[in-house]
Amino acid sequence: MKILALLLSLSLLVFIHELGHYFVARLFKTRVEKFYLFFNPYFSILRAKKIGGKWKLSWFSKKSPESFEENKENTEWGIGWVPLGGYCSIAGMIDENTTSADKLSSEPQPWEYRSKPAWQRLFIVLGGVIMNFIGALIIFSMILFSWGEETLPLQNATMGYDYTEVALKNGFQNGDIILAVNAKPVSEMSEAVEKLLLDEHNSCTIKRGDEIVKINLPNDFSKQIIAAEAKQFAVPRFPFVIDNFALGSIAQKNGMKEGDSIVSINGVKTRAFTDFVVEIAKHKLKPISLGYYRNGKEMTSNFTLDENGKIGAVAKNPYLMFKTKKVEYGFFESIPAGISQGVESLVNYVKQFKFVFSKEGASSLGGFGTIGNLFPETWNWQLFWNMTAFLSIILAFMNVLPIPALDGGHVMFTLWEIITGKKPGDKFLERAQIVGMVLLFALLIYANGNDLVRWLSGKF
Repeated sequence: MKILALLLSLSLLVFIHELGHYFVARLFKTRVEKFYLFFNPYFSILRAKKIGGKWKLSWFSKKSPESFEENKENTEWGIGWVPLGGYCSIAGMIDENTTSADKLSSEPQPWEYRSKPAWQRLFIVLGGVIMNFIGALIIFSMILFSWGEETLPLQNATMGYDYTEVALKNGFQNGDIILAVNAKPVSEMSEAVEKLLLDEHNSCTIKRGDEIVKINLPNDFSKQIIAAEAKQFAVPRFPFVIDNFALGSIAQKNGMKEGDSIVSINGVKTRAFTDFVVEIAKHKLKPISLGYYRNGKEMTSNFTLDENGKIGAVAKNPYLMFKTKKVEYGFFESIPAGISQGVESLVNYVKQFKFVFSKEGASSLGGFGTIGNLFPETWNWQLFWNMTAFLSIILAFMNVLPIPALDGGHVMFTLWEIITGKKPGDKFLERAQIVGMVLLFALLIYANGNDLVRWLSGKF
């Protein structure tokens, strides 16, 4: 399911990105030779072109039909067989599809990219980035319109939170509730984590039982968190109330029912679900006595665990136990709220980008495995669209970096031309494109290599 979600999300984002290049190119009467979803080495699943007012199709062909080649004015639309990425081939442009300047040795034609004024070429290059950002804003807005915004205020998680190991080593305790970061009140965990990771010289004001405690964190706290590669900084503590049972559940066979609230194992108190998980792991293949409440009455159930040490019961979702904050949006209200969320996501991502240049950040880089792991194991449209919008923000930002082979590389060279009045030569652009592609492939190999190491070490 994660693989399917990743492929669908990336395909949609690449399509939106390339469509941005296409629309701006056509706006400035620049010819687009090919527009492909997925890559098509050796053959294409589908090729389509409008010729003489009618669409002509070619299925599973190794090359474009002669009728397609004869008609140069219209775009060839296609679907490749490698389900990653896609491309928009613009006439007269040196990019990943035309890396050789020799192919542009002929006299520039008025419908080619290289014949257009620098300002038009700049907008053609930026078209994909702009489209991705606008796409993210639209998705965020429609998420808010369709599902609203539901959050769990920090103080409504009455049992506090369980923290990642790095946080515990730096003074947090399970059950703490964060009230403020750097003396600024925070209302939600996402807000607290954002400040803890992005601000320097952090201090936390915490509610610990009936006390208010202040924790001073080291300057490298954010780097410690990144290096640990923890999936979550903190999760709410919640009681183990049985929601349903797995097939063949030993707890169900021994009389336990949905709605029972487990509070102890062999007399050891397990107030929270995480306490139960830690304690039950000590009793594989051993007899246990589970203490639980049913309709306010304390009861016990005795049985022996198997080698898996599981009772076969699923805990109730904590967000159904605590009072959440739900905000509904009308259509016109969702638009500015979605724009605000998109801008905030971009700003936060740019702030986090500085960690890429640290040892901890470099080691935490991930490839397709890491991205795919962000999606849930079961299909959830709200989470899918949230992740797609966030990835669209990332794609927009990464593409505008001044690296040859990325849109930002073309922007850099075009801005140089606008400022100096001197256009870089085609041979120079060719070499820069090759260097950029080598760098990108090296980064791709490194990031996916990190994923392989994580998989072999069991961190996925």
